[in-house]
Amino acid sequence: MKRTVKLILILPLLTLLLSGCLWEEETKRESITKGWPPKTFFNEAKQQLSNNATEKAIELFEQLQAAYPGSKYALQSKLEIAYALYKNEDYDQAIDHLNSYIKLHPEHFSTPYAYYLRGVISEDKSRSILDDYITDNAQRDVDSVRDAFNYYMALIGKFPKTEYAEEAKTRLIVLRNILARHELFVAIFYSKKGANIAAINRCKYIIEKYPNTPSVPAALHLMARNYNEIGADKLAEDARRVLKQSYPLYEPHYTL
Repeated sequence: MKRTVKLILILPLLTLLLSGCLWEEETKRESITKGWPPKTFFNEAKQQLSNNATEKAIELFEQLQAAYPGSKYALQSKLEIAYALYKNEDYDQAIDHLNSYIKLHPEHFSTPYAYYLRGVISEDKSRSILDDYITDNAQRDVDSVRDAFNYYMALIGKFPKTEYAEEAKTRLIVLRNILARHELFVAIFYSKKGANIAAINRCKYIIEKYPNTPSVPAALHLMARNYNEIGADKLAEDARRVLKQSYPLYEPHYTL
């Protein structure tokens, strides 16, 4: 009987406490969202992003996640933050966000896009606005190019039938050419320094690792020159024979 009386007394108190907690949570949400539903919140953040107000957009996306953590808009906002960071040229932070997303949502339908965006960001990280006119990103550090290559390969391996995988295959061709060209620049550098064996090994690497790229005929030509420098004339003749048979119209475009 006493236990029943206690329960009768306690239940209203628990109800009041629960109501108070819910009211407090709703009040807190109201202060964050201004009363907006998640879709309105998301659209406002997207508008800020399209207006190039990336910092404001990121702030709104983060508030959306805090106010409506279980909504589909909260999930999408994680990718939008990564894109906003990329747009703001915060490349490393953007990739960190995407890595976290992939780890938390490995099979979600939007995850292929996260894989793809990692590759795009790494590509842009290696670019300069002068590359189309004066410079060549193959002459700089190509770590981010390799990262992009590996990100695209991971995408193709994990989600081979997606539209993003098809686009990644096209981008891989460009990246392979950059990586091969980088190795050629290194081989030319070694040749100028008289490090003939190192130059020969770089040329071999291009031919074996990046076949069918535009750098292969130059690698054969440069390899033959370096073989002559060390007195390996027979090997030089073999390299020139392959060059003539495979690329009969090749004309050297580099200088030592």
